[in-house]
Amino acid sequence: MKRRFIAACAVVAALSAAATGCVTNTTGAGAEPTTAPARAGQGRDLTRAERLRVSDATEVLTERCMNRAGFAYWPSTRLSLEESRSPGFVNDDVEWAAEHGYGSRIQEKAGRARQANPNGTYRASLAPQRRQAYDKALDGGRDATVLTAEIPTPAGTGRISRRLGGCSAQAEKELYGDPEAWFRAKKAVTNLQPLYVPRITRDKKFTDALAEWARCMAKAGYRYADPPAAQDAVAQRAAGLDPDEASEAFEAEKRVAVAEARCARESALGAVARERESYYRGTLPDRYGELIDTHRRLEREAYTRAARITGPRV
Repeated sequence: MKRRFIAACAVVAALSAAATGCVTNTTGAGAEPTTAPARAGQGRDLTRAERLRVSDATEVLTERCMNRAGFAYWPSTRLSLEESRSPGFVNDDVEWAAEHGYGSRIQEKAGRARQANPNGTYRASLAPQRRQAYDKALDGGRDATVLTAEIPTPAGTGRISRRLGGCSAQAEKELYGDPEAWFRAKKAVTNLQPLYVPRITRDKKFTDALAEWARCMAKAGYRYADPPAAQDAVAQRAAGLDPDEASEAFEAEKRVAVAEARCARESALGAVARERESYYRGTLPDRYGELIDTHRRLEREAYTRAARITGPRV
């Protein structure tokens, strides 16, 4: 259970532009905060829609910078606001599930876009010396600064590093002001889940809601211990199917996803999971609260700047 919950967090973080929570709040068409209520003085977390706007602005700034350096650059193909959602640990939006299931076709669409990214083709077309210059312009090449951040772990702390330079660094500097401070805050905050997820999965409110969800699913004809088990089973059945079978599998995926969402509403599993996540994040030691504050402050500043660069995603 704990591993499934944390894995769902990882999926959300990957698909939601540095999301800091792991249970998707499905009320409000992208307007929902993803984490605990704000600490005093630092405002709320960005919404999913706002984070996407920052991500889009990063791409625009990178393109401008690369063009100034004499290279072509194409921003990543953008999913719509609706498509950019992930079901996370549990989805309780019945309408979204009826349209997208667990998002398998959205993931396929995103995969095709990554494979067709013109930047890779363009880079490959350059002469070796020019290609080296392209790499240096984009990310600093071998001369890029190495950023290091401490990340929380159940056993204490760990360290993670990243090279950042060139136009990638310039874009982050324009948005966040201090790329190193942003890297430290982002990596710390997005690695908080292992500190509190085990407490959620043992919490009676959560386990009671999960048991009720499982009973509801069984009545609908689906016997799964938890939502990730249902998602895994659907994915395994769809793996390797030909196009005709894949179409039928997608209809089956939607049926399971709709049942999950309805049962998440009836059992209140989604609401309980979000509330328990908010509660346990709020009990983290003060040093983590300070990191959350810094993360929020830098994100808010980045969003203010991003809003002058690009419009909202629709």
